[in-house]
Amino acid sequence: MSRIRKAIAVPVRRALGDFLDSRLELAAATSPATKAALRQLFGEYRAAIAASRPLPPVTETGFRVFSEVDEDGVILFLLAAAGLDRGRFVDIGAGDCVSASNCANLALNLGFHGLFVEADPERIEAGRRFYARRPDTRTHPPLTVQSFVSRENVDDVIAGAGFDGEIDVLSIDIDGNDFWVWEAISAVTPRIVVVETHPEHGLEDVCAPYRPDFEWRRAAAGEPVGASPAAMVRLGERLGYRLVGGNRFGFNACFLRDDLAADIVPAIGVEELLRHDWSRPSGAGPAPDR
Repeated sequence: MSRIRKAIAVPVRRALGDFLDSRLELAAATSPATKAALRQLFGEYRAAIAASRPLPPVTETGFRVFSEVDEDGVILFLLAAAGLDRGRFVDIGAGDCVSASNCANLALNLGFHGLFVEADPERIEAGRRFYARRPDTRTHPPLTVQSFVSRENVDDVIAGAGFDGEIDVLSIDIDGNDFWVWEAISAVTPRIVVVETHPEHGLEDVCAPYRPDFEWRRAAAGEPVGASPAAMVRLGERLGYRLVGGNRFGFNACFLRDDLAADIVPAIGVEELLRHDWSRPSGAGPAPDR
């Protein structure tokens, strides 16, 4: 009987430890000190811009609060450089809307309103419940929509949730049709776009053919997935955006609209996105699973 109790107790303790760790991490990530530090850093960037003082390169501004890697810091810097519209975002492929999210930090710490879109009904429901009970967002929580997004329906999904015109941040992470969905969006005009690319293609211009029902978990071995950074840069230039940075592994690329802060944040080449060893031909693989 003692062995049985011990066998049960070990996984229970581990599960409880993981739960407590996640609660403590969330408390730290949304603490008043974190909010103050983010706003202070934003203000320092803005003051440096106003005084024409040197700014760090985008590659040195990354850090993680909720994002998968260091996208939160890059987005904060780009918002300071580009200026804010109304503090709104659209996040397509949002997962549970919190973990590894490019927009959770905006909603929880910077007062943004936004739209989370996710195909998995359980994950999007978890996000809805989370924001409905959080002190930072429960008065006016972000909108959550369950939908498998394609280029045929993406505008209807966004407009149907009440979003149109200028928004500050668009994040697309749908593990396959990201290129085609960004190309199809006209309901909103983002200032900043963060979109998943596939560094395993290196500097080649590669884009998988469009399939409206594509699901990466069911992809055949060797089947191309998504678009390379070079292909995404080509699309961005056609849509009026320039590549300005990304996360340190290069699988999430950051674009800034051409009419914004061109003298402050210049375009970079694709090779600058692929500087990390992980992104080089010998090390790059598919973007980590969310």
